[in-house]
Amino acid sequence: MAKASSDRNTIDLFGTVRGRPRTHPLPRKDQLKANKRVQREKEKNLGMKRLELTVDEDTVKKLDQLCDMSGIKRADWLTMQVALAYNKAKITAKDS
Repeated sequence: MAKASSDRNTIDLFGTVRGRPRTHPLPRKDQLKANKRVQREKEKNLGMKRLELTVDEDTVKKLDQLCDMSGIKRADWLTMQVALAYNKAKITAKDS
């Protein structure tokens, strides 16, 4: 079977390169590291801070259920709850 050079529909039977061409010179692991670094810097420029919590599995399940009911992410839900608690404490402090 002959292959015409203008044929774009037939796969290249004689070529060695298959699949999608490489678009990034770094391996996937290094790409992820670089992207995560850029994401952290963007968050830092937006005035955001990273917070790490260690909680038991039952608490995480409850948190996930609350987030599902509210239709928001964990971070958004926690931010909202901290704001509510802060406002409540501020009002209580004024009354005292």
